[in-house]
This record gives sequence, structure tokens and C-alpha cells, in this order.
Amino acid sequence: MKMMKKNLVLLISAIALFSFFNLNAEENNLKQIANAKVKNLKGEVVNTENFSNEGKPYIVTFWATWCKPCISEMKAISEVYTDWQEETGVKIFAVSIDDTKSSKNVAPFVKGRKIPFDVYLDENSDFKRAMNVNNPPHTFLFNGKGEIVWQHNGYAPGDEEVLFEQVKKLTQE
Repeated sequence: MKMMKKNLVLLISAIALFSFFNLNAEENNLKQIANAKVKNLKGEVVNTENFSNEGKPYIVTFWATWCKPCISEMKAISEVYTDWQEETGVKIFAVSIDDTKSSKNVAPFVKGRKIPFDVYLDENSDFKRAMNVNNPPHTFLFNGKGEIVWQHNGYAPGDEEVLFEQVKKLTQE
């Protein structure tokens, strides 16, 4: 019985470890932005491959109106975004993963909180899936060539400072 428990624990550990490495391998295979269609807040369809920033770094962050860490991240970045733009020229594309039922809350949310960056809707989660995003907030940093150079999942106070340090590194290269 003791041996069975030990083997079961080893098996579960091995599966978890394999899943972790497999997930990282999938994420690392993604080098550029995925091709998907999203909508801007006017309802116009936009191809995500057209996200760019004239050779400067840009950020794509996945969020939702029902996600408390996302709201905290949006608030924190909104407060410093103008400074970030002045210092580095970085641009942010915020992609809401609210579904068709809750996406009607996105525009009032953005307007009410005066979110200063471009906001898009991924109501069918096509872009989310293509970018291997599981849980929001999930943030990707792209260099001026459109290559993913850094990503982060989740949010804790101060994470925006880590993100900005990564942006500054890109602009100093």
C-alpha cells in the first residue's frame, strides 16, 4: 500500500512536470503575434497581424471586465501610460476576452475608467486561443520587429514596473 502511494505521487509529479514543460515549449514556439480577427470598440473588424507601433515596442494584454486582477492591472498601467509613451513610445493593445454576453460592458468600462489605450474585443476567444492564453491577465511584450520578447501571466501590484523595465530595455538596444 505504501509503495502504491509512493508510485502514485511520483506518477502525478511526472505528469505535472511534463505538462509544465510542454506548456512552456508551446509558449516558446510562439514568436510573433497570431493571426486572428478582433473588433475595435466601434465594431470594426481588425486583423491582429496589423498590430504594430512603427518600429517601436508594443504590448498586447488580454483582460476581462469580470477579472479583478485585470482591473487592477488596467488601473495601474492607465495611471502611468502617458509617461511610458513619452519616455519610450510604447503602445498598448488591450484585448478583452469578454464573451458576446458580457462584451457589451467593455465600452462603458473603458470610457468610465478613461482607459487611454486601444481596446479590442475577442468575443469568440479566437485570438486568445491562438496566443495560448489560458487565464487573464496575460501580457505580451513585442519588440519593434513584432517579435514576442517577454510575457507574463497574472497581476500583483508592482508588475507594471517590471513590464516597463522590459520596455525600457528594448528602447535602449
